[in-house]
Amino acid sequence: MHPRLIARDRPDAAALIECATGRVVSYGALEKRANRLAHELRAQGIRAGDRVAVICDNRAEFMDVYWAAQRAGIIIVPVSTWLRAAEIDYIIRDSGARLVLVSARLRDTFGALAALDPFDRGSAPLLSIGLDPEWPDIVTLAASQPDTPVADEQIGGCMAYSSGTTGRPKGVVQERRTGSPVQPGPQEQFARFQQMDAETVYLNPAPLYHAAPLGMAAGVQSVGGTVVIAPRFDAEATLAAIERYRVTVLQAVPTMFIRLLALPQSVRDGYDLASLRRVIHAGAPCPVPVKDAMIDWLGPMIEEYYGGSEGNGLVAIGSREWRERRGSVGRPVSGEVHICDDRGREVPVGTDGIIYFAGGQSFSYHNDAEKTAASRNELYPDWSTLGNIGHLDANGYLFLTDRRDFTIISGGVNIYPQEVENLLVMHPEVTDAAVFGVPNAELGEEVKAVIRPEDWARATPQFAETLIAWCRAQLSAQKCPRSIDFRPDLPRTESGKLLKKQLRAEYWPAA
Repeated sequence: MHPRLIARDRPDAAALIECATGRVVSYGALEKRANRLAHELRAQGIRAGDRVAVICDNRAEFMDVYWAAQRAGIIIVPVSTWLRAAEIDYIIRDSGARLVLVSARLRDTFGALAALDPFDRGSAPLLSIGLDPEWPDIVTLAASQPDTPVADEQIGGCMAYSSGTTGRPKGVVQERRTGSPVQPGPQEQFARFQQMDAETVYLNPAPLYHAAPLGMAAGVQSVGGTVVIAPRFDAEATLAAIERYRVTVLQAVPTMFIRLLALPQSVRDGYDLASLRRVIHAGAPCPVPVKDAMIDWLGPMIEEYYGGSEGNGLVAIGSREWRERRGSVGRPVSGEVHICDDRGREVPVGTDGIIYFAGGQSFSYHNDAEKTAASRNELYPDWSTLGNIGHLDANGYLFLTDRRDFTIISGGVNIYPQEVENLLVMHPEVTDAAVFGVPNAELGEEVKAVIRPEDWARATPQFAETLIAWCRAQLSAQKCPRSIDFRPDLPRTESGKLLKKQLRAEYWPAA
């Protein structure tokens, strides 16, 4: 399927609803809007294979641009709206984008980019998205274009950049698809795997510039469902949107679960969630007690998957399976999983190692041959990794342990911080936690925790000692923090990913 076919058969069906404004875009309107934008992109000199950077908040025009690019053979480069102008400028230059589209609501970002030397980024022009009277606006320009397809239609693509949690962000390059854009793509395949169809009402509270929310929204529109986009995640507003729009599917990350569960029981009970059929989560390991609590609340509708924008493999698990193997992210549904040591050799069942996928989609990192090579197994070059540590059980179920970059080596012993973080966030007086290694003259590294307490008045040395003792009562001493610092907030992306490298760097010498 394709939105064009939905527009032909059900032109008045809702393709998208904006929570913030109540604006509804039908499939008939989406088809015309995307075609006009595709013509305007051609008028701007953008040809098939070119890249266009998109810095846009959650609004209907984001999906218009996406579908315009997909039918004009253009590669869109979604960029975080939280980045500063210099960080965005790096991605523009690194990607080789020939046009930059900035949401009209991001006026400061547009102005800061306009003030930078455009020749540093190859003179890529700037246009706004969303009828801004001050800046040249692509929506206004496209209004006079034909609402029929461009003559040279072909499949476009998307080059997602990493979140930057482990260094400078890098673009993920996937193999280009060819042929007519009106054919099933990976987004549609994933939506069908998640049992979505024309009756689906999908709530997206996460930023569309992230690969998973954008891919899911595109998948839902490929099968004729309705995408409901929230401007940002807010726990109670999410429940209100489920009730108002009779949402059937929600995609979330564990941080969102924690905030939903933190709502008073009276608030949670005050909304009608009977329409909800599936809650899909990914993006980070979910603490076992958090997932247990979500299943207790909503029933066995919590579905988990593990994969990345690299698209090299996918693992999934449902609620009932998970309750039999708490902590697992499931078994492969795309590609094969192999667990290997640092030299690329497979390790025994139950042993932690680097998670590799075999038989999945090939990928590379744009302008970074070294990072691309580091993602491959030395002994089996067709096996690739996202950089995570984990193990398989005897039945082939995968358990995540942590990211390879965050492994703490203390006195020659490998310590995985994720286990300690999962424990700390379950303390009733802890709102958020980060655990990482800091220098230790004798051991090389020691375990440090940085905590956001529920009540800032508890940010005391005495409470730190209480938390350390609480950890030691449940974990071996070598895994537990030797010291704890407190902060009113921890650095996270808008999608909830912890920026641990940024935090960790503050505790290490500049050298």
